[in-house]
Amino acid sequence: MPFELPTDLTPELVPLSWLLGSWTGTGVLGYADEESQQFEQQITFAQNGLPYLIYTNESWLIDEDGHRLRPLTLETGIWQLDRPQNDADSGPGMLPADIVPALRTADDVEELRNDDGGFDIVATIVHPGGVSELYVGQIKGPRIDLSTDAVMRAPGAKDYRAATRMYGLVEGDLLWAWDIAAAGRALQTHASGRLHRS
Repeated sequence: MPFELPTDLTPELVPLSWLLGSWTGTGVLGYADEESQQFEQQITFAQNGLPYLIYTNESWLIDEDGHRLRPLTLETGIWQLDRPQNDADSGPGMLPADIVPALRTADDVEELRNDDGGFDIVATIVHPGGVSELYVGQIKGPRIDLSTDAVMRAPGAKDYRAATRMYGLVEGDLLWAWDIAAAGRALQTHASGRLHRS
């Protein structure tokens, strides 16, 4: 299925543009000695004209026939190219940005390309239960590799110390894998899925 680049997309989001839209599918989760379980998932990447993607991920446990058993979790976040922020960027808080964007052309974006031929990115993901993750990594063509730079936990949150995530566009589908270090264990496989553009 061909992908059309939105005409209202800020140039800074072009490297991330293949993620835009809603993705649905299934996956398998488990951790350490826990029994594997299947889940259904819907991930949405949206944009609002500013230089970041809005990420939402909702999932449900399912039975062997694919029927939903109960909600599993929800994540929300912001994904963007990693670059120095300036007056063209909003914040902190609700401080407005200048009307002229930081990067106005494809050539401006190309200057951010790293030595590996990709672009450095940052993703902030918030979970229920008082956990927030700050990921740093790289997008290179249709592949993203992320690892946590910081995990913030509320006093009552479960033990969760680090994670890596990988996303890739394969035969038009979004494939992903997530490894975590939690519950006193080292980093190891946690979940993976295959999602179709919906």
